[in-house]
Amino acid sequence: MTQYRIYSAVVLLLATGCASGPQHIATQTETPGAESVVLNKPTITKVDYEEAMTPELIQPPTVAEGLALEASTNAPERLPSASGLTLTALEQMAFGSNPAIAQSEARVRALRGKWVQVGLAPNPTAGYSAGEVGNDGKAGQQGGFAGQTFITAHKLQRNRAVVAAEITRAEQELVQIQQRVQTDVRRSYYEALLAQRRVELADQLVRVTSEAVTASKSLLEAEEIPLAGLLQTEVQQQNAIVLSRTAANGLSQAWRQLSAVVGGSDLPFQPLDGDVTLLPETLDWQQQLVRISNESPEMAAAMADVERARRALDRASVEAIPDISTQVSVQYDASTTDTITGVQVGIPLPIWNRNQGGIRQAQAEVTEAVRNVDRVELNLNQRLANAFREYSDAQVTATSYAEELLPRSQKTFDLVQRGFQQGEVGYLDLLVAQQTYSQTNLIYLDALGNLWRSYVRIEGLLLEGSLDAR
Repeated sequence: MTQYRIYSAVVLLLATGCASGPQHIATQTETPGAESVVLNKPTITKVDYEEAMTPELIQPPTVAEGLALEASTNAPERLPSASGLTLTALEQMAFGSNPAIAQSEARVRALRGKWVQVGLAPNPTAGYSAGEVGNDGKAGQQGGFAGQTFITAHKLQRNRAVVAAEITRAEQELVQIQQRVQTDVRRSYYEALLAQRRVELADQLVRVTSEAVTASKSLLEAEEIPLAGLLQTEVQQQNAIVLSRTAANGLSQAWRQLSAVVGGSDLPFQPLDGDVTLLPETLDWQQQLVRISNESPEMAAAMADVERARRALDRASVEAIPDISTQVSVQYDASTTDTITGVQVGIPLPIWNRNQGGIRQAQAEVTEAVRNVDRVELNLNQRLANAFREYSDAQVTATSYAEELLPRSQKTFDLVQRGFQQGEVGYLDLLVAQQTYSQTNLIYLDALGNLWRSYVRIEGLLLEGSLDAR
């Protein structure tokens, strides 16, 4: 019975502030508060084999200047009503501080260096040579030589073409990381908003239960309710105080998670600006399916893998064409006082090794990369189906409760509460009304959390988990 009463108080905690009336549904076409942050969209470009220019490095958005934060290391206080930190500011901070983005940028720069290296010609050789030393007691032939290997079949350009495709793929991975960071920031932001809302609801519950205790004392003095009624309301009051503290702990946890995603473990606590009850726009399945297929950087990276495999096959097909090795030597013959010049030109004969295995491997890698594109596409469809089901269920629930059930349950609860304060309704009837009303609001809050999580995930092209190891 005690657990049942605690559960009733928990439900009432989450419900009291959410049902102040039906919520409005947002009709904007962009995620609220994120309109100023634009990610680099994935593109696949054909790089000519003779191209000597590297692709431009994708640069993430920079931190907005002038963002001032109050220094604080204490536990969160009650949130003021003034507007606070916006989602846009958090995204800008994350793009400038999240280590996953810097890591991905470093990978792109490393491949740029590789692109330069694989296109460089071999260094020439030079040295000293001597022959017939001591013949007839003379110094013999003394001189030096210089050599150079000439790469044929445009192998160096083909090397750079392969690495250029790797750079393109790395750039798409950078876009993925940027999108994962944005999705994580938005998800953590809305979770912190929900935690912020629960803190406000907890404060309201403390006030409501305190008023119920005051009313119960008056009714007990008037001998209109038994002592059990007063004790029950006092238990609810104590539960509300405990729940208020645990709600503050939940807000602290949500803020620490948000701080970790932003990239600063010491991000000072401050209120967030936003309304989690403002429902997002309605998404269409077919439109989202097409959008993800066309814009997903995962698809772009898979396509870059195909291009890289094809260029690698082209490079493997010319591996057997011999490179030309040359050497020129000049020597002075002390016996005859003549200057002797020698020239050598050599090529390896592709008799046993014509890179047969390398060509077969490259052909198989092309097939693997092509099939991987199909796999990625089907995987995106599967993940979108799961996320869209969660979104659709949450949207139906949140909309129905906001427009229909919450106003009615609010009115019912107000009538019962007023009757209890006037001594016309017993405390048991009040508890039943509170439980029914709070359960309605609890479902609404859960639906809001599921709605924003699934919506942000779909809008983020199903990319999340920026801090996970890869």
